[in-house]
Amino acid sequence: MIFTETPLPGVFVVEPEPLEDARGLFARTWCRREFEAMGLETRTAQCSTSLNKRKGTLRGMHYQIPPYAETKVVWCTRGSMYDVTIDLRPDSPTFTRHFAVVLTADNRKMLYVPTGFAHGFQTLVDDTELFYQVSEFYSPAHSRGVRWDDPLFQIPWPPDDRVISERDRSYPDFRPTTG
Repeated sequence: MIFTETPLPGVFVVEPEPLEDARGLFARTWCRREFEAMGLETRTAQCSTSLNKRKGTLRGMHYQIPPYAETKVVWCTRGSMYDVTIDLRPDSPTFTRHFAVVLTADNRKMLYVPTGFAHGFQTLVDDTELFYQVSEFYSPAHSRGVRWDDPLFQIPWPPDDRVISERDRSYPDFRPTTG
């Protein structure tokens, strides 16, 4: 597996290394030893899938607070998506900055999102499906979000007719607290 660190410390684009022949290909999409060697979280409490019927579906920006803060590995298994993560760690040099990457079924790239980051995506084609490995169980009482178009984050979302839930549309702007 190939781990490429992004401009946000702790966030990685992960690429499988396929073995190809006349039959097709084979590739590992998860290896505890390789993730451990990179110092990354290896615990998986849940795996989830998200099927998005329409191009322009936007989900995010979501995260969970301690003690249910979660690390995610996100993989696009069908279609194409613009995947975004925001650094919400107050002591980080990249606090409030975002990173975006296009994940597709064809490029097989994954995004490793550690605790302390919000995550969301917008689909680029109809019938886009994602697979998530998540380190903690979902806890509605610990679930939080920030608005996808909060001007503080300056995320250049792809232009589209968006499909957004009322919950995601109504998150407040993020206001950093000072200690």
